[in-house]
Amino acid sequence: MRVILNDYIDHLGERGDSVEVKPGFARNYLLPKGLAYPDTPGNRRRFDQEQKKWEEMDLSRRSAAEAMAKDLDGVELVFERRAGEKDVLFGSVSVADIANELADKGFEIDRRKVMLDHPIKEVGNFTVDIAIHREITLTLPVFVVRPGEEPERVDPDEVQDASAAEHFVADAPAPEPVIPEVPVEPETPIEPEVPVE
Repeated sequence: MRVILNDYIDHLGERGDSVEVKPGFARNYLLPKGLAYPDTPGNRRRFDQEQKKWEEMDLSRRSAAEAMAKDLDGVELVFERRAGEKDVLFGSVSVADIANELADKGFEIDRRKVMLDHPIKEVGNFTVDIAIHREITLTLPVFVVRPGEEPERVDPDEVQDASAAEHFVADAPAPEPVIPEVPVEPETPIEPEVPVE
């Protein structure tokens, strides 16, 4: 189904783009939320008439995002989690945890705007990118500590990027595979059995 996008949509396109989408995605998500119109000549004229209103709305969204980015500057997120001997957590810090912590600090941010590929599964210092606006991304420090501990602030260059965090302790080297050596005996030809008479 071909639709005209009425707003910027990640991985799909900019406002005004005519894109082909699956009919179910259009009927169940894009059209009911007003994010797209069916691509018809009448809707194209409607889109052109609404262009000025949309530009004003986008400008106000951008200025609100810039103000939020200024307010978020210097905010640190600290999570206390129980961990095992090798600093591996008994659980994780997920996108929902980060969004909830930001909400507790007074910043209502959609959790889809938190760029975290994998949940954080270890104690340490991390950074997480928040896409406040399609053109404004902010990097926040995230500290994961044991209960009762204070976060250890380190040089920003040594902080791990949580969006690429793996599910194992980053400092532990990967074990080398052990391949046992098996002595190779020279092949001996197998002689056919001769029947005994």
